[in-house]
Amino acid sequence: MKNLKLKSARAGKDWSQQQLADAVGVSRQTINAIEKGDYNPTIKLCLAICNALGKTLDELFWPDAEE
Repeated sequence: MKNLKLKSARAGKDWSQQQLADAVGVSRQTINAIEKGDYNPTIKLCLAICNALGKTLDELFWPDAEE
């Protein structure tokens, strides 16, 4: 399942996938795979992404009721 919330939060900071990847210490391909729904990140990586974007786990990674 695509993670459009992550993509939106990243775009809201006007960050590229590479900028977010650099901020959390992973490759751009990893961020791309998370956004496409092809990779489930570890909780440690989820927290790093949340901290970098100023969001909570619920805001970025918890599915909405309709999902």
